[in-house]
Amino acid sequence: MNLNQIQNVYFIGIGGIGMSALARYFQFIGKNVAGYDKTPTMLTDELIAGGMTIHFEDSIAAIPADYTQENTLVVITPAIPKNHSEWNYLLEQGYAIKKRAEVLGIITQDTYCFAVAGTHGKTTTSSILGHILYESGADVTAFLGGIVENYHSNLIGQGKTISVVEADEFDRSFLHLHPDLACVTSMDADHLDIYGDATAIEESFREFAAKVTDKKHLFIPKGLPLDGTTLAIDEDADFVAHNIRIENSAYVFDVKTPTGTLQNIAFGLPGHHNLMNALTALAMAYTYGTPTGSIAKALASFQGVQRRFSYQIKTDAKVYIDDYAHHPTEINAVYQAVRELYPGKKVTAVFQPHLFSRTKDFVDGFAASLSQFDEVLLLEIYPARELPVEGVNSTWLMRKMTNPNVRLIAKDQLIQTLVENDAPVIVTIGAGDIGEMVPEIKKALR
Repeated sequence: MNLNQIQNVYFIGIGGIGMSALARYFQFIGKNVAGYDKTPTMLTDELIAGGMTIHFEDSIAAIPADYTQENTLVVITPAIPKNHSEWNYLLEQGYAIKKRAEVLGIITQDTYCFAVAGTHGKTTTSSILGHILYESGADVTAFLGGIVENYHSNLIGQGKTISVVEADEFDRSFLHLHPDLACVTSMDADHLDIYGDATAIEESFREFAAKVTDKKHLFIPKGLPLDGTTLAIDEDADFVAHNIRIENSAYVFDVKTPTGTLQNIAFGLPGHHNLMNALTALAMAYTYGTPTGSIAKALASFQGVQRRFSYQIKTDAKVYIDDYAHHPTEINAVYQAVRELYPGKKVTAVFQPHLFSRTKDFVDGFAASLSQFDEVLLLEIYPARELPVEGVNSTWLMRKMTNPNVRLIAKDQLIQTLVENDAPVIVTIGAGDIGEMVPEIKKALR
């Protein structure tokens, strides 16, 4: 497909975090952009304010009349239901229809592509990497799955020769990419509704890793069952973060590389998982040839990603943190970070499970990770693309938990409950529409 011949790009699911980054990219390079999404969000508000035409009813009549088969590319999210009338109409009319990952594959084919894969840490690692390359003056565009605080956008840069992309394992999307230099941050079981079992997801990651022919250009945490350049914290590997201390609420550490040592690297995001994300981005940029001074400066100035251990309130009396964690491993990482920063303080966690299938597949892991917090407020499961599954609900999850300080709460009661809560540290966790409530919670707690 020749993107130069396309005048219009029509998105079904334009409000998705990855889809909206593509929408912004196409608008930037001069295409007309319009689309559909199921519900309005802060993100769709921003896109509309930026000049895109977006509607929220599945209506063939709402597709712009001048978006014809000859001049329009249609981009769809894999989460779209099979009975979606706009999608079926566009299929019947013979429009060029591509999944988001296929379009990323086309865009990145002619660039030097950095691809960040893994079941956890993709967004933060790719955002740090995009920031490092952009700050070093590289001709880069980074397509991200989160809003980076430094840029208030999920798109960094306007480059045409280098790309940074999240290599998403959902629906095996990452197999459409053409990585020159890549990492796999983790290979935990997830998306079992797509893959069936952990063996199938591991095999998919191996297939992705095989796309990188030079194994020195594939970066993996030590212990991951792949061949590549190894990364570790305080143990022997090709790149090692060590001599770690906390100064002025930030990590300061040294890094052993295959060719020497970088000293006194400062990085402000809390938690060992974020330290590993920073080390991964550093190793990729260092191997590519980015000057070490530029890497250190960019790491020190990186402000984080919205909904990734994102401080909403940070005073002596009250701390409110919001995080996108939606897998037991990610919840454990949030707990480790919050406990390291606030030892001995009561922490109340609010959790909204995401997907019936994920809750069913990992219910014991969710119960164990959530039980660590001092108190837990559980919201009902956010269904996203799924229909309910009998017996799979938050009551079932609650009964599995060993912590007696847990209760179910309706969404419309959450804010008042948090206002009355005595915990000095509050964390909201989940990938559903709890993210839309954050500004309101922040305002009430203030």
